[in-house]
Formats: sequence, structure tokens, C-alpha cells
Amino acid sequence: RLVESGGDLVQPGGSLRLSCGGVGVALDYYAISWFHQAPGKEREAVSCITRNGGMTWYANSVKGRFTASRDNSKNTVYLRMNSLRPEDTGVYYCAAQAYDICGDSDSIRGVRMSYWGKGTLVIVSS
Repeated sequence: RLVESGGDLVQPGGSLRLSCGGVGVALDYYAISWFHQAPGKEREAVSCITRNGGMTWYANSVKGRFTASRDNSKNTVYLRMNSLRPEDTGVYYCAAQAYDICGDSDSIRGVRMSYWGKGTLVIVSS
């Protein structure tokens, strides 16, 4: 399974770093995507990073503000979130996909994911 952490209440313009850890799952076999579900809205993909970190993909809404990275020696993937906005509020999920491609339609739609985490809550508010 996957376990997310790092969600918190933060002021607009602030930063957070989310973590996605594998429990019984070796994350270096998977590309990892991050999804955001705002209150009352559907889940949407915001970022993806391939197995060795060589390729990343970002949604236009977070490009230039969010950065995905990974440390396979720690079996952990990170999402650094800067310049946070109130519209970034919501639950963030990580998901593992066995095929090592980011930015394709399946990855963006969240299909063919092998594992999902339960999410971590981010609230951006003053």
C-alpha cells in the first residue's frame, strides 16, 4: 500500500512537501502520480514522475509551482508545493503505475494504477 503524509494548514503563498511512502511496495518499480481532489470536485492529476525520476509531468495549474522528486533508497516520492493558493486546497493522493510513462491519457485519468494511497489533506487559507 501507499501512505501519504505532509498535509497541513498553510497560508496562501506558503509551501509544503508531501511524501508518498511504500509499505510492502517497492516504489522503484513504479511511476508515481499525484492527484488532487478539491472539495466537491472530481479528482485530477497534478504530477507524475517516472521510475528513475528522469521524466516528470505537471498539470498546467501547478506547473512552475510544484516539483515531484523521489528517493528510491528511502522508498519515498515527494511533491514539493510552493506558492500555494486557496484553490490548491483538497486531498492529495499518490498512485503507483507499473508502466513507466507520464503524461499520457491513462496516467492523467488515473486508470491502470496498481496502488492508491488514502490521501493527505492540504488546506490553504489565511
